[in-house]
Amino acid sequence: MFDSIAPRYDFLNRFLSGGIDISWRKKALRLLKKSGPATILDVATGTADLAIMAADILKPNSIVGIDISPKMLEVGRIKVKNKSLDQIISLNQGDSEAINYPDNSFDAVTVAFGVRNFESLEKGLSEIRRVLKPGGQLVVLEFSKPRIPVWSQLYKIYMKYITPIFAGLFTKNKTAYVYLNNSIQAFPEGKAFLSVMHKIGYKQTSCKPVSLGISTIYTGIK
Repeated sequence: MFDSIAPRYDFLNRFLSGGIDISWRKKALRLLKKSGPATILDVATGTADLAIMAADILKPNSIVGIDISPKMLEVGRIKVKNKSLDQIISLNQGDSEAINYPDNSFDAVTVAFGVRNFESLEKGLSEIRRVLKPGGQLVVLEFSKPRIPVWSQLYKIYMKYITPIFAGLFTKNKTAYVYLNNSIQAFPEGKAFLSVMHKIGYKQTSCKPVSLGISTIYTGIK
């Protein structure tokens, strides 16, 4: 599914969000500025949007991006090369629930719009915690559901009906964006997600809704 939408994925992210997804990513990454991570793992990196932005904002020594979709990674590698970031960012095919790196490998781990796709949320978060160094920070940016009554209804209409129509026009894969809405509806957001993080062993957890609850930024420390 992700392979099929890879060529138009970045365009649709900007188009369907009105470009506001860029500000969400920047807010998430700025939470890592204080700790100044030298090594970062970007899980479910997709086309490397967050990894490229992290290189600019955080200036780490190295960033590794992993994703299960080879076509997404192909697009990401072109972007990385065009920005002359080959020496800093490496993109590899990998499974979030079986991360192919040793324990205590990274100062920080980021995940943007990926945790809701984990087959097992607990297993994925456990693997991320395993590869984090002690004191390392996880930052997750994920869609959520607005709670403000009128805004919530408009959001539901937009995601359920309008988004798949536009996606079908541009990618010929309407199903992928029907899945997008279904996965958002099923995701244990807010305090429920923090409870899962606590269960796995993360400390100092927090969640911060952005854009009236369309998305939420979660953080936790190993």
